[in-house]
Amino acid sequence: MSKHPLQFLEIPRRGPDKEAAEVRIRHFSEIYGSYDGADAASQAGRCLSCGNPYCEWKCPVHNYIPDWLRLVEEGKLFQAAELSHQTNSLPEICGRVCPQDRLCEGACTLNDGLGAVSIGNVERYITDEAFKLGWRPDMSNVVDTGKRVGIVGAGPAGLAAADVLARNGIRSVVFDAYPEIGGLLTFGIPPFKLDKEIVRRRRQIMEGMGVCFVLNTRIGEDRSFESLLEEFDAVFLGMGTYSSVAGGFAGEDLPGVHEALPYLVSNIRREMRLNGAGEPFADLCGKNVVVLGGGDTGMDCNRTAIRQGAASVTCAYRRDEGNMPGSKREVANSKEEGVVFLFNQQPLEILGSDHVTGVRLIGTQPGEPGPDGRRRPEPVAGSEHILPADAVIVAFGFRPNPPEWFSGAAIETKQNGRVRVDPSGEFAFQTTNQKVFAGGDMVRGSDLVVTAVFEGREAAAGIARYLGV
Repeated sequence: MSKHPLQFLEIPRRGPDKEAAEVRIRHFSEIYGSYDGADAASQAGRCLSCGNPYCEWKCPVHNYIPDWLRLVEEGKLFQAAELSHQTNSLPEICGRVCPQDRLCEGACTLNDGLGAVSIGNVERYITDEAFKLGWRPDMSNVVDTGKRVGIVGAGPAGLAAADVLARNGIRSVVFDAYPEIGGLLTFGIPPFKLDKEIVRRRRQIMEGMGVCFVLNTRIGEDRSFESLLEEFDAVFLGMGTYSSVAGGFAGEDLPGVHEALPYLVSNIRREMRLNGAGEPFADLCGKNVVVLGGGDTGMDCNRTAIRQGAASVTCAYRRDEGNMPGSKREVANSKEEGVVFLFNQQPLEILGSDHVTGVRLIGTQPGEPGPDGRRRPEPVAGSEHILPADAVIVAFGFRPNPPEWFSGAAIETKQNGRVRVDPSGEFAFQTTNQKVFAGGDMVRGSDLVVTAVFEGREAAAGIARYLGV
């Protein structure tokens, strides 16, 4: 197919249809439609095929983006799916939840007023459509090595590791405490961003590749870590970060104050009909909700509370909108759905006696840069005020929570609790126990799904080298 050199001008960027806000706030289903073949081809054809593709470099897994865009334009869907999976173990998930505006699309040469190529939506289309038409990973040339690896954690890092190991003829058994695979893909990210059937389908694909899942099993309680070291040739840890970061101010323990992750998990379990009798569930229907935090988790809390029927949802963030760590797309969706944002507002205290009644905030202005290069927010004298609230959700992020059995297994952590690994050594992502590898949030801190996928894949390559495969 001959490519029209000015297609990027003649065809504007266009994403799939999105449900109107007044409709989508009544349910928890995904809000975006999908491309059909013609739309996907025309949008993929806008790519300039840059000689030095910035999109590829900005992508944490370094997807071959221009190449699979060209294949989609040419109608070679199965080849595009095969190529997409060479670098990414969960492309249909990353296409949905990655902040493309900060990654591949943000680096697109056309992102200068012409409209970046719709990379994320095409990536999602490739795998969704290929699976529908019967494409499955080609395992015909894989030879079983007889080696076995135990994986602790069925989140993105663990799934990515299992995928790469399977393609290298190494069988893996993935253990997880949840009743479904995916970790926070399933139990943290709301279904309006990621339909849970997408994760279940990925499980079927991986089981077809020979991966075994053992769920409802907590290592250290239901099964000892020592038994894994005895049974398997190597072990990979991809357990994520689940300890909430506290604000360190008064009132965080008041009734009506919720940590972000338990709040999201309880709602998702209810939507999936997995809640048992007596399990906690925070219903914010009719309440005036204040969400503290400007990351994607905060946006998930905003939009969940709206769908629960909150009377109002206000999100307070201590920096300006341009410095929010969350995806611009999710901030925009929150605004469309009725969330009110208060920028340059830092919480000082959560008020109340037997229940939360409000949040004391103070205005901020940019100060001197901190160690990360970002200007620190400084309080503005005389700008304190009280924001009334019936419920407060604290969404300041997560930190590692290393289990007690680490010390007995000679797995060292850094002062901040992250697992100590060597990401660039001979056996990438090997811990201080040479038989144990780790990757994802528990190594780098709370981060993106795609960075966890990258580290899981890199660790699997390190494991293969360690096992002599």
